[in-house]
Amino acid sequence: MNPHTTLEKMRAMRLKAMAELYQQSLDTNIYSQLSIDEVLASLIDTEWEERQQRKIAGLIKQAGFRQQASATDIDYHPDRGLDKTLVGRLLALNFVKKAENLIITGPTGTGKSWLGQAIGRQACLMLHKTRYFVLARFFDQAKLAKIDGSWPKLLKTLSKTDLLILDDFGLTPMDPADRQLLLDVIENRHQVTSTMLCSQIPVSGWHKLIGEGTIADAILDRVVYSSHRIELNGESLRKKQSLT
Repeated sequence: MNPHTTLEKMRAMRLKAMAELYQQSLDTNIYSQLSIDEVLASLIDTEWEERQQRKIAGLIKQAGFRQQASATDIDYHPDRGLDKTLVGRLLALNFVKKAENLIITGPTGTGKSWLGQAIGRQACLMLHKTRYFVLARFFDQAKLAKIDGSWPKLLKTLSKTDLLILDDFGLTPMDPADRQLLLDVIENRHQVTSTMLCSQIPVSGWHKLIGEGTIADAILDRVVYSSHRIELNGESLRKKQSLT
């Protein structure tokens, strides 16, 4: 067996991490005391881990998060009213596996967006396809897709997204086109994939902010009644972090 030929074949098959480790083993003889099964297991594990990390990095990039939020940095200060047990259950992502929804509400600056993105990043780490949008920007993108004919493709992509995060829900008024776009997305994802809504408006005010009773009823019926809820309290975190 020619080790250099083996290396070339590994690289040709794009087994980059495996090839690098095999090259290292040739240079340092690190596997001299191991059995062939142990060597093979080490090579395969290294390649597997490298590919998983690349996939996770791709999912995080594709998600389009605005902040580098992490589950390990969640602040459970009592003033926030954040139930650590509930958040722990949500971070296990069973709600995504069950195609259930999540609603995060609270006053401005209490960390709704950050928490939503932390859960979204955790979903990426567990290999769930995730997308993050500020709702107003999503409407802009969707309207352009309607004009250029790519809306069906975007809608299909979103239907295959395990977790869709719509941030700043209700921050700006919805026009008739916005309402219909939102209904199309929610209807397409209902009981198939999970949607997270983050809003400073209490759920009790959503019907009014959506407008047009029939469409509002249809949207809320598909989102609210199958949702876990987190209601954040306390002062603005931005205020606490401001310079004195």
